[in-house]
Amino acid sequence: MKVKRSHELRGVLRIRVGKNRARSGQVCSDNFAHEMETTMSGEITTAVLERAKSHAVTIPAYTFTARVLHWTTAFLILLMIPLGIVIANDWGGAAQEFLYDLHRSLGVTIIPLVILRIIYRWRHPPLPLPDDIVPMQRIAAEATHWALYALLIVQPFTGWIATSAYRAPVVVFGWFQLPPIWPQDRAFSDHLFAFHALTGIAIACLAAAHISAALYHHFVRRDRVLLRMISG
Repeated sequence: MKVKRSHELRGVLRIRVGKNRARSGQVCSDNFAHEMETTMSGEITTAVLERAKSHAVTIPAYTFTARVLHWTTAFLILLMIPLGIVIANDWGGAAQEFLYDLHRSLGVTIIPLVILRIIYRWRHPPLPLPDDIVPMQRIAAEATHWALYALLIVQPFTGWIATSAYRAPVVVFGWFQLPPIWPQDRAFSDHLFAFHALTGIAIACLAAAHISAALYHHFVRRDRVLLRMISG
């Protein structure tokens, strides 16, 4: 009987030792998995931080002057586009003449503003795009900027010439009146106003492309291309 009990006791001990070893192995496995997960998470976080740091270094902020010029121009464009649509379709009602004067006044304001922007851009070259931007995107960004500059100079002058040929006054915010710069010619004025409308559509398309690119950089690429023009 004693021998039988001794064998039974040894069997119980072996079972317990086996269970303890299994539990120990499971704990080690869990610890190893946790350590691997932590390590991988840390590596991913480090990679994200390194990328953010590289963007912060390679894409510095625009100056305060550049930001003011940019957002003032953007505000005027976003105001002029719907205003032009309203007056072109005679949707202004009793305020139609006021809207015409406002449109002309804002157009006159854009001329020196864009010239100032071009001079400032020449003296202070624009900040570079991130290093991983492909050449075609760089070319598209540069072409969009210069096309906007060109059209923003052409647009107010075509409006001024067309208005002069129509012999309507160009009163700037009620402060002063610009002289006519073209002889009276209603037919020429009508053609030029049609061209003025087309260039307005082109400006709206370029502005939409510019805004879309900025949002792509901010929400998809998550770099500082947009932020450097907002807060520096």
